[in-house]
Amino acid sequence: MKVVTIIGARPQFIKAATVSRVIATREDISEVIVHTGQHYDANMSDVFFEELAIPRPDHHLGIGGCSHGQMTGRQLEAIEKVLLAEMPDMVLVYGDTNSTLAGALSAVKLHIPVAHIEAGLRSYNRRMPEEINRILTDHASDWLFAPTETAVANLRREGLPEERIALVGDVMYDATLFYRERARPPEWWDNIQVEPGQFILATVHRAENTDDPVRLSAILAGLAASEHPVIMPMHPRTRTKIDEFGLTLPDGIHAVPPVGYLDMNWLEAHSWMIATDSGGVQKEAYFHGKRCVTLREETEWVELVESGWNVLVGADFDNIFSGLRGSGSKISSPFYGDGDAAARIVKGLMGEV
Repeated sequence: MKVVTIIGARPQFIKAATVSRVIATREDISEVIVHTGQHYDANMSDVFFEELAIPRPDHHLGIGGCSHGQMTGRQLEAIEKVLLAEMPDMVLVYGDTNSTLAGALSAVKLHIPVAHIEAGLRSYNRRMPEEINRILTDHASDWLFAPTETAVANLRREGLPEERIALVGDVMYDATLFYRERARPPEWWDNIQVEPGQFILATVHRAENTDDPVRLSAILAGLAASEHPVIMPMHPRTRTKIDEFGLTLPDGIHAVPPVGYLDMNWLEAHSWMIATDSGGVQKEAYFHGKRCVTLREETEWVELVESGWNVLVGADFDNIFSGLRGSGSKISSPFYGDGDAAARIVKGLMGEV
């Protein structure tokens, strides 16, 4: 069986690494990796292939840095050409990016079966491009590999056929377990004079936060008001918008360059608390036993909010300030499987379950 894997953004590199590792152990599956180029900064892309030991992409499309519509359209056209040349038996797509939707649509229009890994997530905020991407991809896919019971319930509620849905757990949990021992402090760690376990790790990258000067300013002020120093790996978009809006980074926030996956794992494991607008980082906080303050009004990982691990604060200064001081009760539960999601996915694709 020949599989084409479509990836283009940092979280997808991590997810694909887990499944690619399982595929590599089998002689009855071959994999062709297509990198759309949606993340084109070296620290946001190239380093992940090196750290995670993912094979270099067979095709690099170099499409990024443009509007949602232009990016999706250009990716769809380019991916279609690759699929016509490769003629795979199936296409694997991950998550909810423009690359995900473009890969799914390209395959469907060529009558190539699609498997969606991380299917069934819903924030119920259709202003988020990711929400539209994940809904359309789910309804176009032949295999729906759901990470949680909540995701399965969402797919059933939308009337998707039961035989397409499989609860497999979360490949991000697989990755955290596999790379935990390989994590290490970033090279700059000794230069910032912050103690392990005594800092807040913050990431901000979503357009709803970065492209609104009022929201971005409130987030930075809320983070800076914490009793703990804040380490903030600076996404290129966030840095650009801070400069464009003429904002000053408050005292107490240590802006650092984007970090690789292993560095990020170490920072998460050694933080006191995590503040983020990233879906993946919310889960990683839980994997490392850290409370998370989510800089959004909603989340697709509702079980983390319901169990007390996560609190939604949006971009409101008072809510952020309160959330970073709170402790809250936490209910421990294996929401995301047993760390064997990738193996379950490959078996599902091969009809072995």
